Amino acid sequence: MIHDAEKPTRTRYWIIALIFIITTINYADRATFSIAGEEASRELGLSAIQTGYILSAFAWAYALAQIPGGALLDRFGTKKVYASAILIWSLFTAAQGFVGLIPGLTAVATLFLLRFLVGLAEAPSFPGNARLVAAWFPGAERGTASAIFNSAQYFSLVAFAPLMGWLVHEHGWRSVFWTMGALGILAALLFVSQIHGPDNHPRVNKAELDHIREGGGQVSMEDRSKTAPAFSWPNFRLLLSNRMMLGIYLGQYCINVLTYFFVTWFPIYLVKERGLNIMEAGFAAALPAACGFVGGLAGGVISDRILKTSGNLDKARKTPLVVGMLLATTILACVWAEEEWVVITLMAIAFFGKGVASLGWAVMADVAPKQLAGLSGGVFNMFGNIAGIVTPIVVGYIVAATGSFDLALAFVAVHCLLTIVAYAWIVGPIRRLELTA
Repeated sequence: MIHDAEKPTRTRYWIIALIFIITTINYADRATFSIAGEEASRELGLSAIQTGYILSAFAWAYALAQIPGGALLDRFGTKKVYASAILIWSLFTAAQGFVGLIPGLTAVATLFLLRFLVGLAEAPSFPGNARLVAAWFPGAERGTASAIFNSAQYFSLVAFAPLMGWLVHEHGWRSVFWTMGALGILAALLFVSQIHGPDNHPRVNKAELDHIREGGGQVSMEDRSKTAPAFSWPNFRLLLSNRMMLGIYLGQYCINVLTYFFVTWFPIYLVKERGLNIMEAGFAAALPAACGFVGGLAGGVISDRILKTSGNLDKARKTPLVVGMLLATTILACVWAEEEWVVITLMAIAFFGKGVASLGWAVMADVAPKQLAGLSGGVFNMFGNIAGIVTPIVVGYIVAATGSFDLALAFVAVHCLLTIVAYAWIVGPIRRLELTA
């Protein structure tokens, strides 16, 4: 299936483009209830507390399922597990559009369960992305490739929030779930037909395969998946007892505190603290999201350029991360800003910096044991998404106790600095963790 040619093919670029598209849909599916929730809550008679529990369901399930999801990837391979995950989460997304139409099922319990199941099904997605990048890209290109799929979280808001808002306005809140579910099913079919391992892809030639292999790409990862070690407590303890891995996990948790503040509380902050209406807040949130997208791409390109010129992996990954998180601390300046445009500008700078620093998945592709790429990514993403549980709750308590977001912004800024501490003082030299026999 591998065709000889003088010039290397560029099939890996098509692979990362597909991963980007699928991850954009992934994040849009997470945001469906955030967009449709107000009208759905009004029609279904949901209170603010009930809506809050429904919004939290995804993060609980997503974090809890990271380790099983990663272990499944190691055991059965990326293609089978990831394709099944896309199909399942899309069906559960579409099913939310039927809530309230079936007698005997309470809206709160049904929505919570369906959101929880979406979280479970999406769990293998980012570890799967990391496995594909590790297989398809040489080390010198992994920073850019990882930044591309990671930046989909920002692009998703820019691309799909207007569409979902229009759907709610023109066709009702249920149409959001049905439309996104249908798009997800199409994405699953696209994944199955187009995603293969490098060593058996019909459109890759020997020159490209050699380029990937010589650069450290794990081209035969999927062939080994059937014999890869399944989840075991010794393997889990190995990851958690390694100082480098713990530092990386801590860093991902801290950096995601900023992400989840933006996703959950930022629009409310603009309305309650800054006096914008909901429509103005929605447009205002688009600029930081767009800046995060640009920063995410820039961080990967800068990291790979440093690696190519210096040959120093540690410097290449840590320099953009430290500089980016220093920029992200500008979120604290919003405490003293009086004009709305200044607040949006500061938030845009903070999210640009966060995007530049979002190299965690590139680092995972660099350090994960080859036999435990899925499990390593699962643990990494579990730690990162615990921030999705902690941040909304802590910010809620702070705002309730003080009547202000000032301490909440300080809480986020401190975590930006803790990310730097994790990588600069805990992680140590970035290198692949090898399993001992």
